[in-house]
Amino acid sequence: MTQDNTAATGNWLLLDRQLCFALYSTSLAMTKLYKPILSELGLTYPQYLVLLVLWEDETLTVSELGARLALDSGTLTPLLKRLESAGLVARKRDTQDERRVLVSLTESGRRLRQSATSIPEKMLCATQCSIDEIQALMQRLHALRSTLEEARTES
Repeated sequence: MTQDNTAATGNWLLLDRQLCFALYSTSLAMTKLYKPILSELGLTYPQYLVLLVLWEDETLTVSELGARLALDSGTLTPLLKRLESAGLVARKRDTQDERRVLVSLTESGRRLRQSATSIPEKMLCATQCSIDEIQALMQRLHALRSTLEEARTES
């Protein structure tokens, strides 16, 4: 950014001018909204995200789950242990390659999906956005994430 642009836009070191803070605080507000809804199912928000992925693909490796959720194995492993203790997922070594750990839904994990079907609608109502607005926002956020990931790898 040039000095002229900085002068024209004002002081960019104000908290409310930080895109990172707008994203962070919005994410906090979203997870706070999820908390009571998910607690009825006995889930935390990160556990819900794991289950969302497994409801799409019933069996994945830990690394595949981590890639989908942008989580490292150090964060994901304790999450999976708690889900396994709750009887929602099972973990086992891949017989083809013992270095890989497969994570699969249990029958209880599959059944929980039915209980979660109302969650997206509740969240949509809370946003007071139309489906088109949500889709446009998600597209823009996905594009922003891709741009940021590219910038990180270039630096």
